[in-house]
Amino acid sequence: MTIDTASGLSRLDLDSNALRVVRAVADHGSITRAAVALGYSQPAISQHLKRLEARLGMPVVTRVGRGVRLTEAGRVLARHASTVTTALDAAAGELADLQGLRSGRVRLAAFPSASSTLVPRLLGTMGAAHPGVRITYAEAEPPEAVAAVRGQTADLAITFSYPGDRVDPHRESARGLAVIPVWRDEMLLVLPAGHRLADAPEIDLADLEAEPWIAGCPRCRGHLLELTDARDFVPRIAYETDNFVAVVSMVAEGVGVALIPSLALGAAARNDGVVIRPTVNHDHRTINLVGAAGSDQVPAIATVASALLALDGAEWSLADV
Repeated sequence: MTIDTASGLSRLDLDSNALRVVRAVADHGSITRAAVALGYSQPAISQHLKRLEARLGMPVVTRVGRGVRLTEAGRVLARHASTVTTALDAAAGELADLQGLRSGRVRLAAFPSASSTLVPRLLGTMGAAHPGVRITYAEAEPPEAVAAVRGQTADLAITFSYPGDRVDPHRESARGLAVIPVWRDEMLLVLPAGHRLADAPEIDLADLEAEPWIAGCPRCRGHLLELTDARDFVPRIAYETDNFVAVVSMVAEGVGVALIPSLALGAAARNDGVVIRPTVNHDHRTINLVGAAGSDQVPAIATVASALLALDGAEWSLADV
């Protein structure tokens, strides 16, 4: 990359690795954490910065305590790094496409219940069809997964969102990113097999006002509270756990009822001690795919996204009862 000054007398050669290093330092606040994020050694990061500063003739970072802070020059580079490196990745991806997609790397992030349902199927599909594409995976809740895509530590993220969620990470924090709704994931009630409403085809949440509830992850619990608030009651949450297998087992023991996404039920062990019923309002959440704008021009990323969209998102259905 070459930058001309207004006078045309100075030309600065900047390589893409240097830009990635500056962006990583900006995101992580230290050379050590930047090295971990990029898979480099700490001395290698330091050498990149020294060579860059020598080319520029000005410092890029300054030390602050045990960390580092970008100088004004460093902040200028970090601001442009995302656009430049995404364009370069797209160019490299197109070249890989010409080679028949025999190589490429995609960094994927997804929420926990997708780890045991969607992700294994996606990895299996890609491994069979495109063994040369290397996929790395990190588990992350939607806010962290969206932040990883924005920070260029993930290429794609599988996330979920609830209708009317006041802290939906796909709003302000996803500005400028591509967010694709993929599936509607039904929210289902889990009741003990002998429950008085076990034979009802659909259940109004208000009919469970007096029941003890078992709540899941913070965002799932927040959605439950929003739904029950709309039905004019506050649920008595007796137990809390992020482990959906544990939730189903606790319901089977008769200690409470729960509202669980169908995808999470696909990850939980089947249990004859429970019955599953939809709500009268057919409450749901949306499964989304999040990527950087323009990343669909990178063939490896586009191929993984297409493979995900081709999967059947229904891991569990009422037909299984």
